[in-house]
Amino acid sequence: MKEHAKIRLVAVCALLVLVMAVFDSTIMQAQNVVTWHNDNSRTGQNVKETNLTTVNVNSTQFGKKFSLAVDQQIYAQPLFVSNLSIPGKGTHNVVFVATENDSVYAFDGNGQPKTPLWHVNFTNAGNGITAVPCRDNGGCAISTVIGITGTPVIDGTSKTMYQVSFTKENGTYVQRLHALDITTGAEKFGGPVVIQASVPGTGSGSMNATVTFQALRQNQRPGLLLLNGVVYIAWASFGDIDPYHGWVMGYSASTLAQVSVYNNTANGSRGGIWQGAAGLSADTKGNIYAISGNGTFDADVGGVDYGDSFIKLSTTSGLSVSDYFTPFNQSMLEIEDLDLGSATGLIPPKQAGSFPNEIISAGKQGVIYVVNRDNMGQFNSNMNNVIQTVTGASGGYLASPAYWNGGMYFSGVGDFVSLYSLSNGLLSNTPLSRSATTYRLGSNPSVSANGTTNGILWAIDVVAPKATGVLHAYDATNLATELYNTTQNSTRDSLGIAVKFSSPTIIRGRVYVGTSNALVVYGLLAH
Repeated sequence: MKEHAKIRLVAVCALLVLVMAVFDSTIMQAQNVVTWHNDNSRTGQNVKETNLTTVNVNSTQFGKKFSLAVDQQIYAQPLFVSNLSIPGKGTHNVVFVATENDSVYAFDGNGQPKTPLWHVNFTNAGNGITAVPCRDNGGCAISTVIGITGTPVIDGTSKTMYQVSFTKENGTYVQRLHALDITTGAEKFGGPVVIQASVPGTGSGSMNATVTFQALRQNQRPGLLLLNGVVYIAWASFGDIDPYHGWVMGYSASTLAQVSVYNNTANGSRGGIWQGAAGLSADTKGNIYAISGNGTFDADVGGVDYGDSFIKLSTTSGLSVSDYFTPFNQSMLEIEDLDLGSATGLIPPKQAGSFPNEIISAGKQGVIYVVNRDNMGQFNSNMNNVIQTVTGASGGYLASPAYWNGGMYFSGVGDFVSLYSLSNGLLSNTPLSRSATTYRLGSNPSVSANGTTNGILWAIDVVAPKATGVLHAYDATNLATELYNTTQNSTRDSLGIAVKFSSPTIIRGRVYVGTSNALVVYGLLAH
């Protein structure tokens, strides 16, 4: 073979290898859900769903397939990894759930078998280690015990799942970061590690000009974030019981060593980062975005406190604030308990026009903010220096939006699920369509689609405390068209008692919903 022919052959082979690697990466991404709302932009969309369509999702062809019992409430979103080899048990599509009894389960996603592939629990009653009774921290917003609340995150490359447990151990309270092998449930990297931190400050609960993390008071509510080899974790409060702060901490994904700590009210109080259970968001440049609730704000006068603010955190050297936005009426939000940070910031795809890089969210006041990530606007006492504000749900928002195909989906308290268009970086001032059903607490919606077709908007209505919830499916291009809900054949499809702020996971023709005592699975009845 001539030399130039050999070169061409080598080049073709190299190109083929590259194409196959990209193809494999795309397939793996399409078949896995490894973080809250599917990606670090927190869009909530799976655009590789080829089984469920707007034609076959109906009460005749679609319904409840099975349910898998667990030992307590599932507040965390179910996660999913396909084609995973489990030692001694073969290869499975695996769905992972975590409970408030400090348990983690790995189930076969098709219910074959219905017993766990593996199950670990971080309590030991015989040694005085239990999940934390909710009354111990003065309120039972999460009842009756508190264990794992925030959605874990999975590193598909190392096959590791990270989660935070909360335990009561002979009268003391401990939060730990665990790194579990997703094939066995075994602890990795020398874990778990006890979560501890302190920062200089004179804020609430400080001693000797130091603010120390208090495990009993800090609620690990948001989903975890994995970014550039670091696991980031955020905290708020249990029912606004002082003292507490908004914390963000980073831990090495490979060693579990703590690498960064940030406190957003080190010289003040509160400012919890809870975001309606949603994870911290992150952009492709390595910046993290957190949205805080009620708390001290003095950043406009050179202070370090960022209550009721969009906070942009640089990860270049630890964690530091590189920009922020705070509404002009922050003091009113603080007084009226109208948390700005009752939802996460959704990062939409790059936009045409003057503001290509945006982050969008809405809080308890019901105002939707479109913020420029390149220049967030900081604070002006007379106006909001943002790209746009839109008046949304009158009852405000306790849940995060979803995005698909140029549409933003918001679900407010006592309000409809509403579709707004996003074009050239601007939202429509009014919804293009709405669901016929209103939602008591709003909902964290998710979208399944095959590219730009067969978009289905999925949402869970927590009808009332301890009452049967309802899973809804709508045509994502027109929310007035409801395709299915679990009351249409309630005997067969009953969801059971839903958990507030829960988000469904839709993948490979299945819809996975965590409830008060089970993982409930829906799909096409003929499959």
